[in-house]
Amino acid sequence: MTSPHLPLITPDLPGIGGVIKIEPEHFVVEEVPLYEAIGAGDHLFARITRSGKTTQEVVKILAAELGLESAGIGYAGLKDKHAQVTQTFSFPYVSKPALIQACDKHGFKLDALTPHNKKLKPGHLLGNRFHITILHPDAADPLPQAEAILQALQQRGLPNYFGSQRFGHYGDNAEQGMAILTGQRPRPRERWLYKLLSSAYQSYLFNIYLAQRIQTGFFDRLMAGDMAKKTDTGGMFVVEDVAAEQARFDRGEITFTGPLFGYKMRAPAADAAAFEADILATSPVSPSQWRQHRVTGNRRPGRLFLQAPQLDAHPLGCQLHFYLPKGAYATVLLNEIMKTDPGPLHDV
Repeated sequence: MTSPHLPLITPDLPGIGGVIKIEPEHFVVEEVPLYEAIGAGDHLFARITRSGKTTQEVVKILAAELGLESAGIGYAGLKDKHAQVTQTFSFPYVSKPALIQACDKHGFKLDALTPHNKKLKPGHLLGNRFHITILHPDAADPLPQAEAILQALQQRGLPNYFGSQRFGHYGDNAEQGMAILTGQRPRPRERWLYKLLSSAYQSYLFNIYLAQRIQTGFFDRLMAGDMAKKTDTGGMFVVEDVAAEQARFDRGEITFTGPLFGYKMRAPAADAAAFEADILATSPVSPSQWRQHRVTGNRRPGRLFLQAPQLDAHPLGCQLHFYLPKGAYATVLLNEIMKTDPGPLHDV
């Protein structure tokens, strides 16, 4: 199963090239929480900064130090190993001194410790702020080119592809997920691994959908029957009158959504339904297998609008500061700006 070609939105604008991630400080990620801890309860929310460790590695290390089961430690999202990362974890029934000592032992910086009444669960975040240094041999050269690309993306939107890291270090997560769903390989015992692989296959099909939508000229246009989403409230509705809704689409007030296929996915209508049906027809997973594996399905926005991205000169090249909602990938933006492979970014 080969990865689909993912067309860029700004192919006519030359990329700046360059490289990233020579040092962890060149790729800084700050998780934006969905809510703050209330200050009381049996769980302790800890804001932890580290580099050189994945989220799951941090969990395993601190679980061993604190005598906890790894499953008892909560986190909202997976974060990169090769970056400077700040994210929130929740710990059940631990004292502040014990957690401080465990973090100090392993070089983790604690920024906040606040009690809460519930465990932090995956998805409980708004998004992530990124501060990325793009290294370039001519520090002054890349700024005008990068600014032109950012301006174009703010007008048209950024394709909300799943980044390559979604598909694993060897790029075969989607293929493994398909094999599980079709019964060609057994379901993993670890729930998190099963979910990771099965959802990677959903992500693969979504990328095919979005790539074909761009190639057929429907990234900038609505289809009849599109399941659209309001960018302010998140409300979704079926587009019945394309002409009436296109102006709102052009202003970025609404966007089309693409399929994360499953047996309970909200379906579009008319032309949009036929378009998605053609994508699903390429999949060997049957409707009964989606249901058998309890893959419910969902909708994902097809385009994103950057919120006041900032580009600064840097002695080594340039620095890019931006925010992305949860589930979006910094690599997609970097691909547009650099027009080169930004490197092996995992879990961002």
